[in-house]
Amino acid sequence: MSPVSTASRGSTQPDLLYSEEEEALRAAVRDLLTDHCDAAGVIARVESDAPHDRSAWKALTDGMGLAGLLVPEDKGGQGATHREAAVVLEELGRAVAPVPFLTSAVVATEALLACEADDLLAELASGRTVGALAVGLHVAPGAAYPVVRHDGGALHGELTAVADAAVADVLLVLADDGGLYAVRAEAVTVTPQTSLDLTRPVARIVLDGAAGRLLGDAEPAVRRALRAGAGLLASEQFGLADWALAETVRYLKERKQFNRPVGGFQALKHRLAQLWLEVVSLRAAARGAADALATGEDVDVSVAVAQAYAAPVAVRAAEEALQLHGGIGMTWEHPVHLYLKRAKADSIAYGTAGAHRAALAELVDLRAPDAQPAP
Repeated sequence: MSPVSTASRGSTQPDLLYSEEEEALRAAVRDLLTDHCDAAGVIARVESDAPHDRSAWKALTDGMGLAGLLVPEDKGGQGATHREAAVVLEELGRAVAPVPFLTSAVVATEALLACEADDLLAELASGRTVGALAVGLHVAPGAAYPVVRHDGGALHGELTAVADAAVADVLLVLADDGGLYAVRAEAVTVTPQTSLDLTRPVARIVLDGAAGRLLGDAEPAVRRALRAGAGLLASEQFGLADWALAETVRYLKERKQFNRPVGGFQALKHRLAQLWLEVVSLRAAARGAADALATGEDVDVSVAVAQAYAAPVAVRAAEEALQLHGGIGMTWEHPVHLYLKRAKADSIAYGTAGAHRAALAELVDLRAPDAQPAP
């Protein structure tokens, strides 16, 4: 499968509508996830010591080539754009799929693209190698990040809250000499950490004299990777919020009280209407960020706008779904708790909404006035 982007290249106006190719990609991914990533299976998996769904990842990568969407064709990938990756993330968010697409096929891949590490790019594009940027999931684009010590060709140090590190085959590690190093997983110690989102676990990495291969300068690679991660995370958050809204509407149409569908009560209609407005606005913001990443126009502003808006909407959609499902929504067997945990974890991933609002204020020169001293 080789999706072809129809992003508005050369156009001054972004095209936020989905193309026929993007809709076909969505349908294919949704069908695959329906077969490989049902809610009961995800819940059972997160209860185990192996939360990552390797069979679903294999189907997504071997069958559809999705691990290489952002990798150029001459480097072993699909040669698609961030718009197609955004569509995939919408569906992964809708299924809270426990696969490392965002961390490997987007963030780690973007870092390697910045370094022109063609051999590693081909490995990640095949899907048989999973990569992870060894930066805490909470680190925002442009923010300070922890580094390890580079001493005589060996790396020493500890890094925490690295998403999907437990399933990674290669870690992209930042060192104090300004370099980005590729380190094979068997050369480090990876210890799982407690994570709110059971479908995207985080881990602590300890390097004790690990050998690393220098790929290039860390700063531009990390900035590019985290910016793409933050921008496309909004599409995952939209997919999550869209599922929460649709599932809640479906449930309220079926649930009856006083011999009437609960969804017919006016107070609930108003709540759902307000949530619908917020979710469709999130879709526009997420599509804007994906299109900006694909075209290279107004990228920083579009990403900041999307992330400033996405987290509160996704969290509220999941909270409303939990509450409006009533007693069944509070059970472990119902998957809504997975969506709330993912939404809450995503709200601090690649920077909080507040951090992105502050960044946006700087970008558009609308900083808050200095506080005036009290009289």
